[in-house]
Amino acid sequence: MVEENKKNKSKYIVDKVTRAIFLICALIAVVSLVLIIGFVFYKGLRPFFAEGKSFIQFIFGTEWYPTSENQKYGILPMIIASIYGTIGALIIGVPIGLLTAIFISEVAPKGLSKIIIPAVELLAGIPSVLYGLFGLAVIVPWIQNTFNLPQGQSLLAVIIVLAVMMLPTIISVSTTAIKAVPKSYKEGSLALGASHIETTFKVVVPAAKSGILAAVVLGCGRAIGETMAIILVGGNSVQIPTSIFDKVRPLTSNIALEMGYATQSHQELLFATGVVLFAFILILNLVIKSLLPLLEPLLLLLAWFTVL
Repeated sequence: MVEENKKNKSKYIVDKVTRAIFLICALIAVVSLVLIIGFVFYKGLRPFFAEGKSFIQFIFGTEWYPTSENQKYGILPMIIASIYGTIGALIIGVPIGLLTAIFISEVAPKGLSKIIIPAVELLAGIPSVLYGLFGLAVIVPWIQNTFNLPQGQSLLAVIIVLAVMMLPTIISVSTTAIKAVPKSYKEGSLALGASHIETTFKVVVPAAKSGILAAVVLGCGRAIGETMAIILVGGNSVQIPTSIFDKVRPLTSNIALEMGYATQSHQELLFATGVVLFAFILILNLVIKSLLPLLEPLLLLLAWFTVL
């Protein structure tokens, strides 16, 4: 009895210590997040509350000369460039990533899927600067030669590079979500006379729509937050793009290019750009989640085109 009591006490102590370690780890994660967000918001909002700068001019201004005597600090061209680049990348990357995930999960033989999955994982591990170098060496010259442009660095190059970069995230998460659908769903559909393609698009994929939405949100976050690759292929001109062949400078590129030499109010305005980027990511994620009811009709439309 004494030995059993000692064992129970030691188990109880180990359990309490383990719980305390888990709690400490969770607190560290939460506190780190709060500190980062708090610091960025403090530095970013200071120019508007402490120095009296116009937030409206900051958001809707079209000129960016933060170091001149007549300081101008409008980031509207960068906001529009970020929106165009992200939406364009989603239009290209989501269908390709989703169809690839469906192919891996439902169509490909096991031997082939064992080759594709490591390749996708390897694609996810490639540093972003290498994507940028690939875009600069291959995509930019292709755009320049194909469309007879003086330079190939453009919004189109940004869209293509971002679409490729978000593919591993969308494919991996979507594949996991599709494979998690119970087999009984598929077996029941096939038993009722549906074809394999109809079962995949009308039963399996709609059942996995929450996981697919998570994949799209994560891919969107990857596209919005990308910096180095965009610097190399975007052209970095502060202008509102009127064509996919115009040079652009998204929000992240502006922060990375100028933070190294920025001081005082210029630096604080770059932090304010980070606040706008944070709000932009939050709003875009909420918009994507609000479109969840439209995901099933879009999948049915995609199935119709696939069958054709």
